[in-house]
Amino acid sequence: MSLKTAVAVPFRSAGTRRLGEGEFVVALSLDRDWFSPDQAKRLVDIAEGRGLLAHDDGELVAEFEPSAVSVPEDFEPGADVLTEQSTFERVIDRLVDDGTEKREAVAAANERQSTVGVSLEAAAVLVARERGVEVDDAAAAARADLLEGEE
Repeated sequence: MSLKTAVAVPFRSAGTRRLGEGEFVVALSLDRDWFSPDQAKRLVDIAEGRGLLAHDDGELVAEFEPSAVSVPEDFEPGADVLTEQSTFERVIDRLVDDGTEKREAVAAANERQSTVGVSLEAAAVLVARERGVEVDDAAAAARADLLEGEE
């Protein structure tokens, strides 16, 4: 997952799980020249939304172990990391990360949607939970989408 890899690099370089936001932005924009400062700030927002980063006492905290992320020597993130994924895509990615084939995950979500009669996002969350994959943030987003549809 290139988003997680891009987020891990500044923490790995500093040998820590905590960095000031400015330090993080400089690492991605000026040190690596991967993004503009504004794009690096957008990456922070996306990573927070995906549960990869959290704010604590004015610092960014990696919500995963950066040293456990494999970073290929020639790694450079693509522009696609700056686009926010839908709830459905995030759940499918987590299922794939957990070992489910992508086609199987999508088919299971489609089948669940037709049998239960819920949104595709909610169906994907149900499939993930049945398989023991943690998707609490995506579940909250799917629930919010369902509630918006009722208004």
